[in-house]
Amino acid sequence: MRTPPSATLLSPPQPSVRTSPPGSPIHLHTLADRLRRLPPSCGPVRLVGVDGHAGSGKTTFAERLAGALDGAPVLHLDDIATHEELFAWTGRLLREVVEPLGRGESAHYRPYDWRLRDFGPARALPPAPVILVEGVGAGRRKLRPQLAGLLWMEMPDEDAWARGRLRDGSAQSDFWAGWVPAERRHFAEDPSEPFADLLVRQCSDGYEVLPGPAETSLRTLSVTDRDGPASVC
Repeated sequence: MRTPPSATLLSPPQPSVRTSPPGSPIHLHTLADRLRRLPPSCGPVRLVGVDGHAGSGKTTFAERLAGALDGAPVLHLDDIATHEELFAWTGRLLREVVEPLGRGESAHYRPYDWRLRDFGPARALPPAPVILVEGVGAGRRKLRPQLAGLLWMEMPDEDAWARGRLRDGSAQSDFWAGWVPAERRHFAEDPSEPFADLLVRQCSDGYEVLPGPAETSLRTLSVTDRDGPASVC
């Protein structure tokens, strides 16, 4: 489940991003600039996945990156998944979101309410230059062909799950008991990290971004850009 706003791990309002090689600090806005320069991947849209283990900080990072993208929409996969379909939601995502965006049309989906265990009113997602898709499984096999780029939050699974359990409290212990084996199975069958363009590490004063395993244009874009002084991790 997504981190409640009051429970997110905060870093400075303008977190820095450091890319390899060390000593080349850039702001989140520079990463946003690179994403804007990627070719569209889904009709007129650049879909960018933000994947990682539950509890790894995907939501906080995606929301800050969206801010650097001048308010780019963020599709939270927590709104797509359900208690009964923790990971078996691919068809619905493609049908309700990806296919309409690929035609240059607005997508419409009903976000799932994890407390009521039911879908809420329909929500529109119009095409935009960049749309972030955030959540566990954002880099899955059937979605990757529609992604302009894939970012992986680099945090060991046990550390991320421990942080998620602490965040959600004892009320969600039953949920986590079922989630952990389900996530293990998902990534064993359909891993995302090997296909990531960039790896994102959360640090005490921002984020560090490193080249990922995939050889892509996002990895090889110039890292000499600056948009002001930046502290590094």
